[in-house]
Parts: sequence; structure tokens; C-alpha cells
Amino acid sequence: MAQNGPAEELNKTQNTQPLVLTASVAMWRVLQNELNVNVDFMAGHSLGEYTALVCAGSLNFVDAVKLVEQRANFMQQAVPVGEGAMAAILGLDVDTLIDICAQAADGEVVSAVNFNAPGQVVIAGNTAAVNRAIDLAKEQGAKRALPLPVSVPSHCELMMPAAENLSNTLAGIDFLTPAVEVIHNTDVATHADADGIKDALGKQLYTPVRWVETVESLVESGVTTLIECGPGKVLTGLNKRIDKSLELYSLGDERSFNKTKEALS
Repeated sequence: MAQNGPAEELNKTQNTQPLVLTASVAMWRVLQNELNVNVDFMAGHSLGEYTALVCAGSLNFVDAVKLVEQRANFMQQAVPVGEGAMAAILGLDVDTLIDICAQAADGEVVSAVNFNAPGQVVIAGNTAAVNRAIDLAKEQGAKRALPLPVSVPSHCELMMPAAENLSNTLAGIDFLTPAVEVIHNTDVATHADADGIKDALGKQLYTPVRWVETVESLVESGVTTLIECGPGKVLTGLNKRIDKSLELYSLGDERSFNKTKEALS
């Protein structure tokens, strides 16, 4: 199904997330089998945090696949299709966008949820509130303000019921101390104990993905090279905007994989 569709099945969140996880873990394992790359830290953007935990030896792969499928179902159950939305806002500073969300809320929920790169932030919340924020962002000079084709408003407070369900599920999952430190989205911190990891994964559903701070933290820790393990090169593009001094690689297609392997050999 992953290679041949149908597209309407692949695009369902409960199918997309396990497939992305599987593809990302597979890319990392192939690279390790061929080069045995040593890394100092791992991090993942939203769903990618589960990939990082699997690759760091903290979370069993089979458990991770089941978890992300349940996570997707919990998210969809929390907000019916059509009642929540997300939008990418380009070209505004963070403080201005936070003020816009406060103005647009009007008793509903809309907030900045993905701090992806300087001048690139995603907002999420109730559909009407997100639409009001889009209009205000355009009025305030945003270069672009685009609704995203998603079925759930991730990382905002509307996901708190999903987080509660996920936390109950996480309670029955075994986590080991990661062999490589994993930086979490919700607090830009690493956790060595199972309770800390589970708490971070639960909070991740209704708190922002602090990607800019994550990359900055890696650089402050002495990291000079980042490898993106997953479909496409979205994070590689964001990472370049965050810190142009970084040496960046990706494994998203055969050409990129071969280029990365040659550079790291």
C-alpha cells in the first residue's frame, strides 16, 4: 500500500504516521548498516520525535508503530474533521503573530504551534479562529498566510483530550534510557528516565514544536552536522534557515542518500 496507494488511504493520518515512522527508521538503519555513523544527539519534529526515540534505542519499533497509529486516532477523535485547522504564516516575527492569535481567538482557540524557522510559524486551532488569524496576518504584512491540508489542529490546546488518552496508553509502554540523547519538542530538553519521556510525549500534543530552539540548542552543544532521516528534505531547508553554518544532509531519496554516504564515508 505504501508504494501503490490508494492515495485516499495513504493520506489518512492513522496510516500516514506509521508509514512515515517506518520509512524514517528504515533510512537510519540502512545508513547505520553501511556506515555505522556515530551521533551525539537526536531530535525529531512532532511525529519525528518517535523516530528519534526508536533510533536512540529507547522505544521498541513495534510499540512505536502502534503508538503513532493510536496517537493519530486520538487526535482525530479530539476534534472532528472540519472543526480544526492549521495555517503557515510566513514573514512575520513571532511576537506579532502571537498578538494576532490573541486578537483572532475571540473565545475560541488559535495559537502559534510550530516554530519552524525564522519567519516561518504554523498556527492551529478552531477553523474560524484560524481563518481570522490568517486575515489579520495578511493585514499585518505577512508574505504568505496559507491554510494547510490537515485534518487535525496539532499542538494546540484542542489536543488536550488526545494527550490524556495518549498518556494513558504510554503508561503501558516500556521505555529505556536512550543510548543517544533525544531533545524533545515541548521543552527543548533531554530525558533519561521513562517517566520524563512519557510526560514529554504527552505534552507534545498540545504544546508547540520548538524547532528553532532545538537546532540552536544542538549548535550550542557543538553540533556542526545534521542528517535528516525521513521522506523529503523539509527539515534540511528549515535547518539551513536557522543556522547557515551547519553542514546538512538528508536521506529522503536515492540521490540524497548516496551523497550523504559519500560525504560521511
